[in-house]
Amino acid sequence: MIFAVWIPLLMPLLAVPAARRLAESLPPRPAAWLLTGCAALLAGCTTAALGLLATAGALRLPPVAALEHLSLPLLGDDPAVSVPAAWVAVGLLAACACAVAYRTARHRGELRAARRGTAAHPVSGDLCVLPDAAPDAYALPGRPGRVVVTAGMLRALSPAEREALFAHERAHLAGRHHLFLLTVALAAACHPLLRSLRAPLAFALERWADESAASRVGDRRLTARAIGRAALAARPDAPAPYRPRTVLAATAGPVPRRVAALLTPAPEPHTPALRTGFRGRRLIAAALLTCVTFSAASALDAAADLHQTVEVAQGETSGR
Repeated sequence: MIFAVWIPLLMPLLAVPAARRLAESLPPRPAAWLLTGCAALLAGCTTAALGLLATAGALRLPPVAALEHLSLPLLGDDPAVSVPAAWVAVGLLAACACAVAYRTARHRGELRAARRGTAAHPVSGDLCVLPDAAPDAYALPGRPGRVVVTAGMLRALSPAEREALFAHERAHLAGRHHLFLLTVALAAACHPLLRSLRAPLAFALERWADESAASRVGDRRLTARAIGRAALAARPDAPAPYRPRTVLAATAGPVPRRVAALLTPAPEPHTPALRTGFRGRRLIAAALLTCVTFSAASALDAAADLHQTVEVAQGETSGR
C-alpha cells in the first residue's frame, strides 16, 4: 500500500500538462469542462491518498491498534516510514481543509459584499449601473444574477457594442462560470500543481462567453470589436468595486487571442481540418485518461490493500 498510495500525489505532474495541451485544441465549452473535471478528480485522488497514509500510520499507534484489536506485526510496511508519513499526511490534510474552508468562506463573503454594494445603484432588469468613471463590466452571480457595468464603460462603447458586451456577461451567468473557477480554486488547495489549470480555464470560459455573445447578437465582428474596445478602455489598476475574485470580467485574459478567434469564421463540423485535429488529439486524450484512471485505480488499490491488511491483523488477534 505504501507504494501505490504515492501515485495519486505524483500523477498531476503528468496529467496537468496533458490537460492544458488538450484544452488548447478543444472548443471553449468542452475545454472548460475538461479542465474543471480533471482538477476535481485529481484533487479527490490526492485527498484520498493523504487520508490513506494518515489512516495507515494511525493504525500503528498502540492505542488505536488495541481499540481495533489489531496485531501490529501483521500490519505490514515499515513503521519507520509509515508513521512519519502519516504525520505529514495529517498535517497536509489539515492544511487542505483549512484552505478549502477559507476559500469557500471568502467566496461567499465576497458575493454577499458585492450584492450589498451594488444594491443601492440603479437596476434595469438584470443590468446594474455603477456611477464609477473607470470602465469595467462583470457578471455578478446570485439570485437573481446581475450584469454590473460602470458608467465609464457605457460611455466607451456604442449601443450595439454594449449589447454584445451584455450578452457576453449574461453567458457567464447562464453557464455559472464562477463555479468552474471556484472548483479549480478548491482543487488547487488540495494540490499546488493544479493551480496552473486556472489560467487556461479562465481563457476557455471567456472564449465560451465570447462565442455565446457572438451567437446571440449574430455578428462575430461586432462582438470582437466590443471586446477589444472594452479591453482598451478598461484600466487594470482601477477595477470596478465589489468584484469578487472568482468573477470574470469581459476584459480579462489574453484579449488579442480572443479577438482573433472571433474574427476567424466558426469552423463547420466534420471538415477535414477538424478531422485531422481530432486524430491529433487522440494521443493526448488517451494519455490524460490513462493518468487520471491510473491515479484513481492506485488510490482504490491502496484502499483495498489497507482493508485486507486490517482484516488479516484483526483475524490474527481474534484467533489467539
